[in-house]
Amino acid sequence: MAGADPYFFGYGSLVNCATHDYPHPAPARLKGWRRAWGQTELRKVAFLTAVPDPDCEIEGLIARVPGSDWQALDEREWAYDRVDASETVTHEAKDVAEISVYAVPDERQSKSADRFPIWLSYIDVVVQGYLRVFGPDGADRFFETTSGWDTPIYDDRAEPRYPRHQQLSEEEREFVDSRLKRIGVNWAQEPD
Repeated sequence: MAGADPYFFGYGSLVNCATHDYPHPAPARLKGWRRAWGQTELRKVAFLTAVPDPDCEIEGLIARVPGSDWQALDEREWAYDRVDASETVTHEAKDVAEISVYAVPDERQSKSADRFPIWLSYIDVVVQGYLRVFGPDGADRFFETTSGWDTPIYDDRAEPRYPRHQQLSEEEREFVDSRLKRIGVNWAQEPD
């Protein structure tokens, strides 16, 4: 499919179409990778990254990058490398030749014992996306196929720090809260 626009595979906030306007979003699965809460000195907050794992497969969303214009998406995902994942993504979209996934390479991940917190407003956006695309069962699979839930979570809902935060319905908020309670997460104090 020479000349076809490339696609990205989103597995975090990019699953929530309210955070972007990339065309032709479609559910997809990425084999050989898992989601993890990552840390890097580039950001003072935990974020989702994809890490190689031959025994895992994660759900997400693909969408077209018109004219191969990666600039805006690369700026949004500036701490990540864009990695070809064309051979490992399954989907039912038509005319898709190239798919990339954003991942922070292991050598750029912070190994410090001091852990940056996860913003609850970020979790809210991600889970809202999974609820809308994959339903409650798919959102539960998001929690199950993501490692690093021992990372402290900072409740910033009253004053969201995540730049693409979204308003959750009461039902969505209750879903997020019940799953975090089920996991038994640690809550962070006010981050620096």
